[in-house]
Parts: sequence; structure tokens; C-alpha cells
Amino acid sequence: MSTDDESFHPLGDEWEDELETMLDDTEYDSDLGMEMAQDAMRVTKGELSEAEFHEKHHEAVMEEFGEDERPTKEAYEAAQEEAKGTASRMLDAFDGDGGETRRETMKKMGVGAAAVGMGAFGSTRDGPMESLSAEGGHSETTEHSDTQWGMTIDLERCDGCLTCMSACTQENDLDAGVNWMYVMAWEDELHEGHEEGTDTGVYSSDFNMGSDFNMLVRPCQHCTDAPCEKVCPTTARHTRDKDGLVLTDYDVCIGCRYCQVACPYGVNYFQWDEPHTDYEDIDGYEDPENPDQITHAEYEYGERWVDSRAPRGVMSKCTMCPSMQDGKQGEEKIGTSACESACPPNAIQFGNVKDEKSDPYQHREHPSKSRAVIRLSGEHTDSRGGIPSPETIDGTLSSDDDMESALEKFENLDQETLSIMKAVQLVSDRTEPGDEENNSILRKEQKVVAAVDAFEQYVDLETDEAITQLQLGDGSERQARFRIQQYTGKPNSFKLLEDVGTNPNVTYLGEQPGPEAEQVEGPTKYEDIEVLADKRQDILDEETVGGIDGGSL
Repeated sequence: MSTDDESFHPLGDEWEDELETMLDDTEYDSDLGMEMAQDAMRVTKGELSEAEFHEKHHEAVMEEFGEDERPTKEAYEAAQEEAKGTASRMLDAFDGDGGETRRETMKKMGVGAAAVGMGAFGSTRDGPMESLSAEGGHSETTEHSDTQWGMTIDLERCDGCLTCMSACTQENDLDAGVNWMYVMAWEDELHEGHEEGTDTGVYSSDFNMGSDFNMLVRPCQHCTDAPCEKVCPTTARHTRDKDGLVLTDYDVCIGCRYCQVACPYGVNYFQWDEPHTDYEDIDGYEDPENPDQITHAEYEYGERWVDSRAPRGVMSKCTMCPSMQDGKQGEEKIGTSACESACPPNAIQFGNVKDEKSDPYQHREHPSKSRAVIRLSGEHTDSRGGIPSPETIDGTLSSDDDMESALEKFENLDQETLSIMKAVQLVSDRTEPGDEENNSILRKEQKVVAAVDAFEQYVDLETDEAITQLQLGDGSERQARFRIQQYTGKPNSFKLLEDVGTNPNVTYLGEQPGPEAEQVEGPTKYEDIEVLADKRQDILDEETVGGIDGGSL
């Protein structure tokens, strides 16, 4: 527990109190869980070394759990051997006179809060981070891996439709209300919420910015230095060497819920009741009689069960779809996720954040250009059909055409669209996209540039007259960037709770909630989507999300 009057948890006093109450409802030591969570965050902030953290709590962990598999990699195999016995002891503890009371308590609390204090996410100060090797204590590390799956989420493209949440629920066979990501509308003293009949049209009316609400999309951040992993006594919560995914081994998890307390983002869930979907009914369950069938429930890394919904008495959270990343749903799904594929306005860009050619990297580093390229490619609900291919241009234009006559020959091409296409061509460094699955933005950019190159075989777009018509200033790269920003905006870029030092692998484009941000009713209510109906919605609709009366959730 905190040693002073201030909360150690970024989400505030009330959230910390709820977490402690939650631990009191388990068979495990609440004080130890709170103390370890506090110290785990001290480690990520650089205030405590990994070795000091392990030594400080080793004896207490051994006394409480009879094992301390932090942080050695060698302990995985032994932990798996003991998993079934440990899980059985834990499940036995759920039965008996106190079982119903605990169940009622968990339902009241929402089995892992539906939303958390948004004001905590307003921090922008860079916090100290420490790269820790296996020798320093991490059970697994991606220090030498070329792959780190992550996301760039464009909050100004999000229209609050909740399709990503629904897709995640369906992909992972989650119970109603056990959501692994949340889409929330918010407002604060600097950012007003949506008012009926108002138009926030800061940007070109041709570019649909999504919703008039301020939005926040909150999946697990898959932190490079995850506090939740540090407090796990069994190594159930672990980071994969090959791709940096922070996962939970359902067979090894004992349900102590220490990871839930140590998570700065409030993304963990405890499966209290039996899941509605039986293991045999999980989409893609591997039938022993049909071994070639795709399985979502397990993956081959040590045959650890980390995917799809969790069994009773186990922690779960967003996994970033490891069955896809492992190729179990086909090579074409590698580098994608269920939420990204389902998002109508393409607000989520998933991929290898270490790869400079990847979608999340490009969208993070070149957001205005990437927004324009995505829009021009015609894959959104606001699209007018995309741009013509070089082959179509060659078969349509002639040397007698000028800009006006050329544009008249294409149904989906007007002067503004051509202006943005030319601006993209001027700022493009023509980087080849390569063969990776998650660099579609560069492939789309390549098509835009190729179309402009083809167009210019017939119409000179670099004359003073043409540059003026296309509103490109003096035709320089600088003016081209300005033109694109007029069209798409120039979004802020931030990560949630950077000062905690966890090194999250989700980057956001758009406005960051301030310290007094509160949740407001968004464009789509959770109860409007049947698979997401749950008592937690009452809390979401009736209370705030941090910093003011009502408390954080």
C-alpha cells in the first residue's frame, strides 16, 4: 500500500481503493498485492531496480503462494506442470459459503472496471524508462527482437460506432460485458463535448474526421516494460520474445489478480463465472480427430493457452490476436487484428511498430500524409470510389487534354482530389513498401504517386497556372505539406501515462484527455450492441470517469 496520503496508482485514490477491496475478496494477501503493484511501477519509473524488487518481495511471495517464478525463464516448464493442480485449488476456493458474496461483489464492481479515470490519461511528461535484460530479471524480453506488435489509433477518425469492441468480442468468444477494449467519449475544460446541431468543421468538409465527440479507444497497451508481468508469481502473465505481446497463460494463472492491481491502464478482467462459450465451442477449437483445423485457443509457443476467452477463475485482457500473428488463421492475417479489420473509418493501424514501413509507424510519424493516402485509397464510408489506376489514366487521357478536360473524364476525380494527390507526390520519398503484411499505407501511397506520374504524362501539373489551381503555393514540399494539413488536419501524437515509464506500444493521434476529463454519452451506447449488454453500462452512463464528484470507475 502507499506509504503516504497520495495514491500510487495513476487512476487515482478511488480506483486504488476499489482494487484493494477487490483483493480483499480473494484468498490471497491484499497488502502484498498492493505493495508489489506500487513497487512494480517504481521499477518502470526507474526508482527501484528489478533485482531489488524481486529480493524485496521474494520471501513474502514464497510464503503466500509456495512458489515464486518471477522472473526466471526456466520456471515456465515447472509452472505449467503444476498449473492444473494450482487451478483446481483456486477453483475449489470459489465454492462454499462465501462464494455467492464474492460473486455479487465482483458483479457490482464490474469484473474489472468498464472504464477508468480518464483524467489520469492526461499526463504528457516523459518518464524515465529502463531497458532490462533477462539477466536483470525479465522472464522474457523483446530487446533483440525485430518485431513489436502495436497500434497507432487515430482518435479523430473514430466515429464511436463500437464495431471494434463487437469484433473483439466475437473473435475471442467473450461473455457479454467482458470487453478487452473500450471506446469512450469525453470532455474537459478545454475540449467541449458534442452538442446537437453543432458543426466542428475545422477541416475540409470533404474529409470526414469521424465523430464530433472527443474519443478515446483503450485496448491493452502491451507495454514493453509491463508492471503486470512483474507481480505475477507464476509467470502466467508474460511477454513473448518473438513479438512483444504481453499475454496470460490460462493454464498457469491462479487468479490472484495482482496483475489487475499493477496495470496502470485498468484493462484486466477476472472471469468469475463459467464462460458462456464452452472450450469445445470456441471458434477454431482444434478437434483431436481433425488436427489440421485452425485453433484460436492455443498456440505452439510451449503449447501455452493464451488466446480467446479465459476459463473460470482466470485473468484475461486484450491479446492483440496471437493466433493471427502466428499464422494460424492464414498468412494473410499476420500483422492484422480483429479490431483493426472491423473498424469502418480505418482509425486503427496495427502492425510492427519497429518497422519503419509498417502502417502504425507510418501513421505515427507521418499522420497527415497517411490520413490523406488512406482517404484517397477509397476504403472508407465517406469515400467516392478511390483514384484511377495508371492503366486507366493511360487509356483515358490524350496529349490534347488540359486539367479541366482531363478531370471531366473521370467520375471520381475532381480538382481538390487531384490537388491532394499531387501534394502527396511532392512529399513522398517513394519508399518501397516491401512484402510485409502490415505496410498497406506505403502501398497505397505508391499507387497515389503512380497515378499522378501517369496523369502528368498528359497534363503538366508543375506550371505556375497548375500549381495555383491546385492551391499548392509555390509548389514546394513545404507548401505541399501545408496543403495536406489543410485537408486532413495536423493531429497531436501521444501515449497514455508515459510518465509511468511502461513504454506502451499504442500511440494515439488526436486530443489527449486533460486531468479533469470526464466521460460523456457517446454516439453509440453499449446497450445498443447486444453482445456488449452488461450491468457495467449503468455505471458508464451514470457516473464520471475521474477527477470530480462521482469518482473514477
